[in-house]
Amino acid sequence: MSCDLTIHHLRRSQSERIIWLCEELGIPYNLKCYDRQPATLQAPDEYRNLHWSGTSPIIQDGKVTLGETNAIFEYILAKYANGQLVLPVEHPQYADYVFWLHRANGTTQPGLVAMMFDRLRSDTDGDFGQKVVPTRLQSNFQAMEAQLGKFPFLAGDEFTAADCISVFSLTTLRMFIPFSLEQYPSIVRYLERIGQRDAYKRAMKRGDPDLEPALSAAAPKDPLW
Repeated sequence: MSCDLTIHHLRRSQSERIIWLCEELGIPYNLKCYDRQPATLQAPDEYRNLHWSGTSPIIQDGKVTLGETNAIFEYILAKYANGQLVLPVEHPQYADYVFWLHRANGTTQPGLVAMMFDRLRSDTDGDFGQKVVPTRLQSNFQAMEAQLGKFPFLAGDEFTAADCISVFSLTTLRMFIPFSLEQYPSIVRYLERIGQRDAYKRAMKRGDPDLEPALSAAAPKDPLW
């Protein structure tokens, strides 16, 4: 079967979400992988030149070149999903679905990235952001813990795209900013369930075959940055 959809995957990055989404949907795609530059861990110029944003993820579909995780999710779900992995607006847990779908990149990941850069800088002692960001992240993980204490997935009883977009911040991103999930047993059990999904296993094997997914409670021991 011919396929116009190409996922440009920067290894050890959030573009793993797009591979996983396509594997869950069972849609064909081409995969082109890129390694980070060793000195800076940034994407190579070949990748950065694909789209003016210069950041992962990026897809091409025919004449379309698209960046930004949520935009790519919306594009693929609208064009290829045929109603899979989404909840309709009349579903009783639609609000949970749409909240967690956008929470990942709207709040969770930006907060974690801010913490990562604060740790890399040496002049931020007492910085306001160092005080506010951890508090907001703690509230975020407490809410996620409560949700997953009641339901197997973020949007309730059904696995959805909200899960596909959220797991990266709990796994691969922790390799850049190590933190423990030991105080969140429901999140840890959730990651155990995710790790058993065939589509997740296929996605990680295709995109990052040498990477052991950070699915346990313990903070990763060898940070990438």
